[in-house]
Amino acid sequence: MLKRTALFTTHQKLGGKLIEFGGWEMPVQYTSITDEHLAVRNAAGIFDISHMGEVTVSGAASTAFLNHVLTNDIRKLTPGLGQYTLMCNERGGVIDDLYAYCLSEGVYLLIINASRIEPDVAWLRARAAEFPKRDELRLTDASHNYAAVAVQGPRVKEFIADCIPGDSISAMRVARVTDLKKNEIGGFKCGHGSVLVSRTGYTGEDGFEIVGSDEAIIHIWEIILAKGQPFGIKPCGLGARDTLRTEVCYPLYGHELDESTTPIEAGVGFFVALDKGDFVGRAALAEQKANGVKKKCVAFKMTEKSAPPRPHYPIWAGGANVGEVVSGTQSPSLNNGIGMGYVPTEFAKAGTAIEIEIRGKRCAAVTVPKPIYKKS
Repeated sequence: MLKRTALFTTHQKLGGKLIEFGGWEMPVQYTSITDEHLAVRNAAGIFDISHMGEVTVSGAASTAFLNHVLTNDIRKLTPGLGQYTLMCNERGGVIDDLYAYCLSEGVYLLIINASRIEPDVAWLRARAAEFPKRDELRLTDASHNYAAVAVQGPRVKEFIADCIPGDSISAMRVARVTDLKKNEIGGFKCGHGSVLVSRTGYTGEDGFEIVGSDEAIIHIWEIILAKGQPFGIKPCGLGARDTLRTEVCYPLYGHELDESTTPIEAGVGFFVALDKGDFVGRAALAEQKANGVKKKCVAFKMTEKSAPPRPHYPIWAGGANVGEVVSGTQSPSLNNGIGMGYVPTEFAKAGTAIEIEIRGKRCAAVTVPKPIYKKS
């Protein structure tokens, strides 16, 4: 039985085409992927992200515990700040990539991937059980308590303060929601409840992610669509979310990241703080950092007209099948086939000629620097 978010009937009313994603029934598109994608790049779009998981970690030992199980340095977070980070196994393979926010002294909120809620929580609980100061640690899977939306695009800042008026009441103290800077989070009164608003996103555009109760998020969705209408806002599905994140080379768990791939191979080694002391997977990651990796995640563009590249399509170089595509699509911004894939390190340099096997035919492509799409 597929799970449904609090906005399910809203998606039906808006004519959303629903598909299965990570055990959830979610809208893939409303009008068209291209239409929704370009709305986010040029104006504004709103996404239901209620399928994402929320885990709270609190207590006197919460900072030490999270620094032990996550790759980034959580000690850099003061109340109201967040960071992108990863959770790795002993081999350095990625269990999940996530956002960690510090809400107040010793209280953290982790936003995790929908398909990884159960394995993440089980793994965290197992690590917590063997942690020396486990009595000073409280770990709660709060996913069922929350819904969430992401509102993204260059024009969002023009109307978001009309949707969530007033100053913040917790975490980062600001006079208005648009005073939040990138990776900051604040609590705001909204309707009859309150919401957490962070200035983050998964599209390469400026925007905000809003977490709250089902009622608060239904209210927020309606008010954002109404107030955003003069600014060109559109409801957006998972299809546009995927094309947007592929253009800016943001990884998606199960594509660029999995338990047999490390952050260094995936190109997100910047979020691994080897200098912070020991953490799960550190030895394997330090070895890779020192000695290099055998495979790398590269971005590429098609250089001849072809059907769009798709995940699992073979990558050829030097006459041999050297790897496979992990994310591939037709880029609505560039009107070109683009993607990411894993290749041996010797083929990873930008400007390397490769071929993508599309429906049995090898089509010319070239590796390019990340991100593939840059704002002009």
